[in-house]
Amino acid sequence: MKQLLLASLMGSAIALASHAMAAETDLTALEQAARKEGAVNSVGMPDSWANWKDTWQDLADKYGLKHMDTDMSSAQEIAKFAAEKDNATADIGDVGAAFGPIAVQQGVTQPYKPSTWDQVPEWAKDKDGHWALAYTGSIAFIVNKQLVKDVPKSWADLKTGKYRVAIGDVSAAAQAVNGVLAAAIANGGDEKNIQPGLDFFAEIAEQGRLSLANPTIQTLEKGEVEVGIVWDFNGLSYRDQIDPNRFEVLIPSDGSVISGYTTIINKYAKNPNAAKLAREYIFSDAGQINLAKGNARPIRAEHLTLPAEVQAKLLPNEQYAKVKPIKDAAAWEATSKALPQQWQENVIINME
Repeated sequence: MKQLLLASLMGSAIALASHAMAAETDLTALEQAARKEGAVNSVGMPDSWANWKDTWQDLADKYGLKHMDTDMSSAQEIAKFAAEKDNATADIGDVGAAFGPIAVQQGVTQPYKPSTWDQVPEWAKDKDGHWALAYTGSIAFIVNKQLVKDVPKSWADLKTGKYRVAIGDVSAAAQAVNGVLAAAIANGGDEKNIQPGLDFFAEIAEQGRLSLANPTIQTLEKGEVEVGIVWDFNGLSYRDQIDPNRFEVLIPSDGSVISGYTTIINKYAKNPNAAKLAREYIFSDAGQINLAKGNARPIRAEHLTLPAEVQAKLLPNEQYAKVKPIKDAAAWEATSKALPQQWQENVIINME
């Protein structure tokens, strides 16, 4: 019996070793193919966003890949892939979470699962590897401590405060739309039922506390925003650029929404192996740390040991205990399209 068990264990060990060797060989082959291509061209991944510059520099230093980016919106990236087809000028792009499935539906992507695939949450990836969020954004509060003495820690606190609340333009900005969803989640709603979020802001408006200022670095710096509702990576960036001691950024403790950005590899890419190697690197520890340096929360945050100075730029993992991802993308698309009109009818009317 012991001999059978030993043989079985040895067989398992050999199988695991073979699997590991195969994965290593695959990555070696991918690296060699990428080096031959010699370049990776991106869209929507400029140096200044999420610290992409360090990743492009690493890919140049380690693998000899030249890089060029053209900045554009998620919708424009997908349209470009579709329009250029075999005349592709872009190999890889970075789009908002909702656009990953759209790109797949339009047939402009090719799959690649990085070696850290198992550490990406199920909600944050396509089962076939066409898209996977590399970093996330969660709706947060940014509070000017010079103007607000009792810093709100939750949506419930926000409702009973005396300060003005700025969410931005719900008719145009994805950040503002997700801000309404975050309030809905904290009050029992979800992507199919946004009413609790509308009711929350209607009450703020009735109190005369809804600010029409857009929470940007300019309005925050001028002191025009007391409490702003922003993506965490925006809030952290604004805080650090203006004055870390003047602002506090936090995830509301009673609930928020988490979303993010995914790379999409062009089905028609001229440098497909370089694009796949770029995704592999983005999901590696080093690539994830690069994103964290740009105030973006890496998707593998719970599996990383970030350098102390990098961790200090982010919020503690425990603040994300009550954040929820969007589970039904189709329902959320319908809800978000109807939201601007509902915002006027439920919230803005209470300001008049």
